[in-house]
Amino acid sequence: MTQHPPGLARRAVIVHQGGTEQHGEDWLAEETPVELRYNGEAFAVMMATPADLEDFAHGFSLSEGRVARASDIHSVTVHEQLEGYVVDIQASGVLAVDDDSARLMPGRSGCGLCGNRHLEDVLEPMPPRVPDGPVLAPGALERALGALAQRQPLNSCTGAVHAAAWASIEGEILYVREDVGRHNAVDKLLGALSREGADMRSGFVLVTSRASYEVVTKAARLGVGLLAAISAPTALAVELARASNLTLAGFVRPGRHVVYTHPQRLGDGIA
Repeated sequence: MTQHPPGLARRAVIVHQGGTEQHGEDWLAEETPVELRYNGEAFAVMMATPADLEDFAHGFSLSEGRVARASDIHSVTVHEQLEGYVVDIQASGVLAVDDDSARLMPGRSGCGLCGNRHLEDVLEPMPPRVPDGPVLAPGALERALGALAQRQPLNSCTGAVHAAAWASIEGEILYVREDVGRHNAVDKLLGALSREGADMRSGFVLVTSRASYEVVTKAARLGVGLLAAISAPTALAVELARASNLTLAGFVRPGRHVVYTHPQRLGDGIA
C-alpha cells in the first residue's frame, strides 16, 4: 500500500467537466480539533492539521509565551481520540491558567488569536526587539521561493494548506512545516527549530500566506530577524515588525519583493 503524508483524508467526489460527470476520489487536508494541555490542565483547542503535533506543541508554547525557553518543556505526549487529538505538555514555569489568561474558547484554523476574551490579551505584551542579524546573500529570497514548491507534500495533494519554511542566509530551505492554518504552520516550524536548538539569527522564515499580526508576533517572540511572505502584510503587522526590529518582506515573487521594515538585512540599500 502506498504511504501518504499524515494529515490527509480520502473522500469520494463527483467531477463535472466539459459536460461530463465522473465519480472518483480526492485527497483532502484534515482539519481536526487539537486540545493543548499543560501539566494536565486544558488551555486551548485549536483546529489544525494532525501532523508534526510535537513541533506544534513546542512552537505554540514558546510563541504564545506559555514557557520562557525550550528547555522548560520536559515532554510532549500526543493522544488520538475519537473527537480529535489531546496534546499533553509537561513543563516547568508554565504561565498560570486562571480566569484571566485561560483560552476557554476554541481557536479556528484561520485565527491565531481566537480564544482570547479581552482586547488587552490580544495586543499585550509586545515581544522584545529581535537582535540584529546577518545580511542575506543576493538572490536568497528567490532561491528559497523556487525551492519551496517542491517541499510541500500536503499542499501538492490537496491545494489547501499553508507552509512555513526556514531557509539559510544563502536561500537553502532546511525545514518546512504545513498546516491548514498559517499560524499553526509557523508554530510547527518554530517548534521544530527550537527542538533542534537552531540559531534564529542564522536564517529567515518564508510563509505561503499573508504576514498577519499573529505571524509577525510569533516570529519576533522567538527572535527571528527576517520574515518573508508570498502575500501582503497587514498594517498592524508592519508596525509590530518595525517596533520589534524585524525585517518584513511581502509579495515575494521571482525577481521582485517589497520590503516594509528594516531593509538592512536584505542588503537592498533602501533607507
